[in-house]
Amino acid sequence: MQKQYVRSLFDSIAKRYDLLNHLLSGGIDFYWRRRAINELLDLRPRKILDVATGTADFAIAALRLEPDQIVGVDIAEQMLKIGRNKISARGLDAKISLQSGEAEEMEFGDASFDAAIVAFGARNFEDLQKGLGEMCRVLRTGGKILVLEFSRPTTFPLRQMYFAYFRYVLPLIGRIISKHPEAYTYLPNTVMSFPEGEDFLRILEQVGFSTTVLRRLTFGIASIYTGVKL
Repeated sequence: MQKQYVRSLFDSIAKRYDLLNHLLSGGIDFYWRRRAINELLDLRPRKILDVATGTADFAIAALRLEPDQIVGVDIAEQMLKIGRNKISARGLDAKISLQSGEAEEMEFGDASFDAAIVAFGARNFEDLQKGLGEMCRVLRTGGKILVLEFSRPTTFPLRQMYFAYFRYVLPLIGRIISKHPEAYTYLPNTVMSFPEGEDFLRILEQVGFSTTVLRRLTFGIASIYTGVKL
């Protein structure tokens, strides 16, 4: 049920998704993606899988790594359509391909990729552990997972300001611009319930990753998680 709901929700807001992301984050999401991609510089991955790719912003950011190929998967076809148009407009079709697919059941063979990445999408997995386990499966030994996700600040008064923004301001702006009555209520709720920090690192370790690392960004508003496949 959740998967169908998420697909329908993102398809319905696809045309305004990029605008809202940049507006509601004050544009800092560009920096977060660049900072996250830096975690893979030493790995120099040739083949990258971008899960929950959406409109392909993270896949495009990953081109800084100069890979041979990036494959993006997502369950929302309207998001993929916008991503494909964006890729074609930049002349990147030879480097990035997008296809429909579910995080929990990917069609790729074992050890198909050097890196598996996901930005602001892990919290929408229907089964988080299964989705991360699939990302582990398709990685080669020594391959790396990179997860960029919202998190919750812990210091006063930022924590209180952040919660107020997520509960009241973001849903209101999102509802006005997206024209969707539920989308920007659902999304903040997923942030509040997502297992972040050390809890998320433990899940990564449970599905087969080692050398797990957490890096906080912008006072803990977002976090980067990495792990290496055993």
